[in-house]
Amino acid sequence: MPVYDSVKRVTTHVLHEMKLKGEKIAMLTAYDYSIAKILDEAEIDVILVGDSASNVMAGYDTTLPITLDNMIYHAASVVRAVKRALVIVDLPFGTYQGNSKKALASSIRILKETGAHGVKLEGGQQVVESIERILSAGIPVMGHLGLTPQAIHKFGTYVVRAKEAEEAKRLKDDCKLLEKTGCFAIVLEKIPAKLAEEVTLSVRIPIIGIGAGAKTDGQVLVLHDMLGITQEFSPRFLRRYHNLHDEIKRAVRTYINDVRTLGFPNEKEQY
Repeated sequence: MPVYDSVKRVTTHVLHEMKLKGEKIAMLTAYDYSIAKILDEAEIDVILVGDSASNVMAGYDTTLPITLDNMIYHAASVVRAVKRALVIVDLPFGTYQGNSKKALASSIRILKETGAHGVKLEGGQQVVESIERILSAGIPVMGHLGLTPQAIHKFGTYVVRAKEAEEAKRLKDDCKLLEKTGCFAIVLEKIPAKLAEEVTLSVRIPIIGIGAGAKTDGQVLVLHDMLGITQEFSPRFLRRYHNLHDEIKRAVRTYINDVRTLGFPNEKEQY
């Protein structure tokens, strides 16, 4: 029986078992109770309360504006809905970079105030001190390498990362370092598929890809993108499994028409 079929609650240990047995890990974002409940009932393995909420929930152009309080609000809403999935929360920009004590305080707030199971942060060697301090409190940490959206102003673009040999070597070194430091998993975003495969085979912890090819240990997408709620974002790696944008618009227009033509409510829909 597959590991994912035999567990009542997904944990970091379960993800490691899935990697050992070659079972793929499915991960999606969620930011509210109702959607998280659906994802959990569908038996998603991991729910990421992503700082992508800054884009898809709040309408900002980047992930930078979202605050720790905002993330705690979204994460607490998600956790209240979840019975099976592992819930990981992004540490937002400014809550861990260059200050390991602040990183620990931010992570403690997230776990205490939301009930989530771990945190995710972006970066390699430069955030190791923060990772070590967070881990010292027993808080699981997921890493994030490759394209790191919180560093968008440093990169200046969302193009594929680690295409050149020097950056690819740095990414491989950072993956090894994050594993050695104690991260339970790493997200690799928008890097060449061959490099992602090489990294996946070189470490014992699960590697979750987004725009990193099919040979990683699992995949993650932003829910609003894969369901077609958002329409502006269309990178090569995104598969739209539905077009809720148009479906919702049609439903709303039908409702408006029913209201205006006295088609709603009918006699059975009143007291």
